[in-house]
Amino acid sequence: MPGTPPPSAPASVTPERPASAPPARPAHWPHSAPPRRPAARADEAYGGDSKFRSWLEDQRIGYVVAVPSNQTIPAVAGTSRADVLVAHAPDDAWKRRSCGDGAKGPRLFDWAVAELPAYPDTTPPGWGRWLLARRSLTRNSKGDYEIAYYLCCAPTGTTDEDLIRVAGARWAIEDCFQTAKTEVGLDHYQVRRYDAWYRHITLAMLAHTYLAITAVIAPKALATASSQSRWARSSVSWHT
Repeated sequence: MPGTPPPSAPASVTPERPASAPPARPAHWPHSAPPRRPAARADEAYGGDSKFRSWLEDQRIGYVVAVPSNQTIPAVAGTSRADVLVAHAPDDAWKRRSCGDGAKGPRLFDWAVAELPAYPDTTPPGWGRWLLARRSLTRNSKGDYEIAYYLCCAPTGTTDEDLIRVAGARWAIEDCFQTAKTEVGLDHYQVRRYDAWYRHITLAMLAHTYLAITAVIAPKALATASSQSRWARSSVSWHT
């Protein structure tokens, strides 16, 4: 959990570029590429990598990626930390929303969204940036609310609900990976080269896809086959 932020931390962000803002990235934005709603999700290991985020932006792929609490965020008068900005969010900025259904019903959290500066030389045209925070409803053993932080970049007009929905989709992805590890040995490999790793992952996910589809259609297929079998076509008359 983040510590207590200093009193001088900014409580809002503005689109005016401060003198200490990050330098412009010499990237050519592909204007012909169609803008896409947030599609990429990632944990802190990838979300905290600025090169990964820049690559997604160059490909015009929207994203909602987790970042550590000390992630540097462009804000008023320079930069600030994610946890500092969120600690100063007003009470009415937090909204209780479900990010999808879980094993025990809707996964409810308190969410807050802050719009970040979007400079023309560092942001795809027609896109925006946001800081998204997810806060637990109950306190942990230390008496604190657990907060997760996300950096978001997507076409202008993306709603808070869009960002929350994409952030919540990570649970389904993680469940998919866990099932693939258990059922088809997704993580059972010893390789030294990327192409060998890629072949294993591709075959494992293909097998997992086959099993998932079969699990859905098998009951229907069995019922159809049973109704067409010679045992089902009896000459007796059943009461209906």
